[in-house]
Amino acid sequence: MNSLDLTNLPGVQFCFPSVNTSCSRKERPMPITCAMYMVMTVAIVMTMLGNMAVIISISHFKQLHSPTNFLTLSMATTDFLVSCVVMPFSMIRSIDSCWYFGDLFCKVHSCCDIMLCTASIFHLCFISVDRYYAVCDPLRYVTKITTPVIEFFLLISWSFPIFFAFGLVFSGLNVIGTEDFIAAIDCTGLCVLIFNKLWGVLASLIAFFVPGTVMVGIYLHIFTVARKHAKQTGTGPRTKQADSETGKKVPSKSESKATKTLSIVMGVFVVCWLPFFVLTIIDPFIDFTTPEDLYNVFLWLGYFNSTFNPIIYGMFYPWFRKAFRMIVTGKIFSLHSSTLSLFPAHS
Repeated sequence: MNSLDLTNLPGVQFCFPSVNTSCSRKERPMPITCAMYMVMTVAIVMTMLGNMAVIISISHFKQLHSPTNFLTLSMATTDFLVSCVVMPFSMIRSIDSCWYFGDLFCKVHSCCDIMLCTASIFHLCFISVDRYYAVCDPLRYVTKITTPVIEFFLLISWSFPIFFAFGLVFSGLNVIGTEDFIAAIDCTGLCVLIFNKLWGVLASLIAFFVPGTVMVGIYLHIFTVARKHAKQTGTGPRTKQADSETGKKVPSKSESKATKTLSIVMGVFVVCWLPFFVLTIIDPFIDFTTPEDLYNVFLWLGYFNSTFNPIIYGMFYPWFRKAFRMIVTGKIFSLHSSTLSLFPAHS
């Protein structure tokens, strides 16, 4: 794609045929195009419905109003917004290689893409901190992880990504030094997010590698402590107990399972987004020669993380399966449904 008049070339399709400087449109066989639209549409719908189920469950049932679940609720909101604001427009761009929605919305879309990805990893980072106190310092958990602390976590998880994403894209810091490359590919219908060498590294460190490394370190420490406690007590999974003097609970079987589940959520996040952020760092150093389809594969692998999270909840959390059944059957509209128990009587 370039800024030359290519509309007279035979056999070439364009994003805007009536515009002399239009970008060329990606030509794919019809079966492949249909298959791509089908897979991506299914992913968008699953992401939307799955995360909406998490949002409704935690919001509606009072038994789920806990510090950890409020963080989970906020993270499900970021994933839901990805399915509404980011994925549908990226689907059309990835398949056609065309942007039909104007230059301003291109920037806004890029900002939302960066913001929601960064917000997700920040949420996961703070959830790992919550799990650290729940497992490693359970007697002081309720005094350390209070409602004001959770509100602070949520404030940072949303405000920093917003300022970071919109500030970076609208200031143009990420494209300084790439003006010649942008001029060479510039055409009507182009919407690409380009990072120069400096910001390719910095953005990846800020949005992924630094908080991701913190999370991995915390979870490794949690598992080490949990294994040490199991060996000392001579037991594996434990039922709920309470300290005889303080009355505050120590790690239970349900908490251990929750920690393992959240670590799986974190692991899936790393696997989904690692290839994209590695590519973001490497691409400026190889003169942006990454094939467009390979870039889109890594990008959509990252988007699929928002699809996987509610599936993980459904697989590992019985309360979510019960809440989901009540949502689907309409039982949540019954009187006093918000006070119903979602946990087995023995837990």
